[in-house]
Amino acid sequence: MKILVDNGHGSNATGNCSPDKQLYEYAYCREIAKMLVKKLCDNGYDAERITPEERNVSIGERCRRANAICKKIGAKNCVLISIHNNAITGKWGEACGFSVFVSKNASSNSKKLAELFYRHAKDLNLMGNRSIPPADKEGRHFWTWSWRKDDIGILCGTLCPAVLTENLYMDNRRDVDFLISDKGKQSIVDLHYDAITKYIKGT
Repeated sequence: MKILVDNGHGSNATGNCSPDKQLYEYAYCREIAKMLVKKLCDNGYDAERITPEERNVSIGERCRRANAICKKIGAKNCVLISIHNNAITGKWGEACGFSVFVSKNASSNSKKLAELFYRHAKDLNLMGNRSIPPADKEGRHFWTWSWRKDDIGILCGTLCPAVLTENLYMDNRRDVDFLISDKGKQSIVDLHYDAITKYIKGT
């Protein structure tokens, strides 16, 4: 199984940051993506970042890169995870927690992967107060991304199962303190690693 890791946004998205500018989404997600890919590869998995650049890469180009790999080795042999941080207003607030998204037309495998992310985030007490979606008819928990069309491109424009993770809130002080700590970074990496590897193992 080829694990495709996408880190959200780019260095030109300077507004995507905590109010005190301790955390910039583009930089944080790249750090987490690098750590995740290293851990996966160190443990024998085939993983790579599809957006290693610091600059922003368009949604269309991200999908093109992912789909080129899917066409080469088969979409059923790939999975994509897009890593982000959440925010509400850009001012300090109380919204907090982890959430995972799939597209409106998500495959059953995308939903299966999303449910694994939900379970591991719950086990780590990272669900917070804004990120607990109702269960679907099959008892799975995930949010359906259905905002602007360009937002859902990385989810519905790729050929393989895909999820987008929103890793806590950049405008919540407690979330930011946790995210930038060594413990917090490792927890986010471990959350992704555990969900992905359980998906691959079919457990």
